[in-house]
Amino acid sequence: MLKYDPLACLPSSEELPDSDDTPVDNELQDLIPGLLKALLAMAWPERMDWFFGVDMGIYYDPDLPPIVPDGFLSLGVERFYDENLRPSYVLWEEKKLPILALEVVSKTYRGEYSTKKAEYARLGFLYYVVYNPFRRRKPRLEVYKLVKNVYELHDGNPVWLPEIGLGIGIERGTYLGIPREWMFWYNQQGQRFLTPEEDKKLAQQEVQQAKQEVQQAEQKAQQAQQETQLLRERLRSLGIDPDSLS
Repeated sequence: MLKYDPLACLPSSEELPDSDDTPVDNELQDLIPGLLKALLAMAWPERMDWFFGVDMGIYYDPDLPPIVPDGFLSLGVERFYDENLRPSYVLWEEKKLPILALEVVSKTYRGEYSTKKAEYARLGFLYYVVYNPFRRRKPRLEVYKLVKNVYELHDGNPVWLPEIGLGIGIERGTYLGIPREWMFWYNQQGQRFLTPEEDKKLAQQEVQQAKQEVQQAEQKAQQAQQETQLLRERLRSLGIDPDSLS
């Protein structure tokens, strides 16, 4: 009897377009998700069960175009698909819906607060994060959690995401030589993970401090040796053999 495999009738990730060819109009739409991806690699160096996509299509229906968040996180999947990496994220292959979607707002809204938000809720993304660097009076970071099919806004900066085991927030830092407000992952104590260059700079400072401590210790040892020698000479001047005192 012939067995029917519905997945065999669906296109694979290699056959689907890997981009919607929509150019970004704000460099931060690439840099911020790229930083979050780099920080995850530093926070989870041994974990191989996560994937963070940047400007990558998520296919959820073979008859519809993909949704393309600026960034998204999926847990419980292979970090590396193969040596050619993932051309796109196909739900009927991955069998895991991303847990978080990220949108970085440009000066021209692209539905981040309306159509995209509704679509992510309809698909069931647990977290939806929106960062609007151009806001002055309203919060620039909004973190939504899906509760009974409706996104609820969570206050705070950073916001702890228990299902991910990390917090997410914004603060000033330096990435790619650019000092500005960036988005970061945070540990449970509210400490943010350093950017690669900040981590390198901190390591250099620690090495320099260790060298200074060694130099200070050597100087103290040398000073103590000189003081001991002066004391021995003083004893000899008084007619006392310092060796007889030991």
